[in-house]
Amino acid sequence: MRSDMLNEILSELGGASADIEASAVISTDGLMMAAMLPANLDEDRVGAMAAAMLSLGDRTAQELARGSLEQVLIKGDKGYVLMTHAGSEAVLSVLTKADCRLGLIFLDVKRAAEDISKLV
Repeated sequence: MRSDMLNEILSELGGASADIEASAVISTDGLMMAAMLPANLDEDRVGAMAAAMLSLGDRTAQELARGSLEQVLIKGDKGYVLMTHAGSEAVLSVLTKADCRLGLIFLDVKRAAEDISKLV
């Protein structure tokens, strides 16, 4: 039931922007809770990497006195990876196209993360 609701949120997120290529909700310990990923991406690897990056981001923000972490943004030549907390127990991870409009993506991801945080 909860996974269906999480998948619905991811589906709406993907429908909100053609620039979003994939998305996933991952527990803070790296377990996949829901995903809309292309077949060539392994869910376990995506989950583990997202959890590791968010943990590192949390520690970096604290060590460098930047406050609590809001998001991790990785830019590659083929697009972005955006990770943000969705409550205290989950992470929303999104893959976008390289030429996406980041401001709109940030807004859509923030809304989706708020909805996810109510479920987890």
